[in-house]
Amino acid sequence: MGVKKFIVGCFDNEDVLFPAVKSVRKAGYKIHDVYTPMPIHGLDHAMGLRETSLHTAGFIYGIIGTTTALTSITWIFTRDWPLNIGGKPHFSLPAWIPIMFELTVLFAAVGMVLTFCYLCQLAPFVKKHHFHLRATDDLFVMVLEVTSKTNEADTINFLKKAGAVEVNVQVAEDGWWLGRYDKEQKLYQGHGETVIV
Repeated sequence: MGVKKFIVGCFDNEDVLFPAVKSVRKAGYKIHDVYTPMPIHGLDHAMGLRETSLHTAGFIYGIIGTTTALTSITWIFTRDWPLNIGGKPHFSLPAWIPIMFELTVLFAAVGMVLTFCYLCQLAPFVKKHHFHLRATDDLFVMVLEVTSKTNEADTINFLKKAGAVEVNVQVAEDGWWLGRYDKEQKLYQGHGETVIV
């Protein structure tokens, strides 16, 4: 993972955050992410995020479950272990519908959970950088990625004018890595920057 520089702006009210997100996007800054203590309706649209494809993945997993159930039951009852159950034909589709339904739901549910965890990088021992400790408590944190075109001083002033109550520059790992949260992160400050190790 590469180390990147981020400008972190903290807002104390979602009514201030929404116009700030829109103005930051309009000004052309690259939003890395916005962290809020609770879900905020419409924030993904304000950030310009596309709609999730999780429902499409669920449909595909469901089709795989149905196909797996139909293929397995057909092979078991017609080829591998054909039984005469009450005079029913070996290929008895109506009797298999409950099993096919259950496997469809199982594949869709488990597949969507695993896909969600992969996309959100959630797993045991997976560690991500916390830009502000109060982001899950009572602060709304907007993180901007510093690019070659970003003027840090102008960006900090822009966020303060947009209503940020606190703005700082952090250098941190981009993405996730394996680690534990039981050890404190070391903070090294210098020249107005906070470096997390």
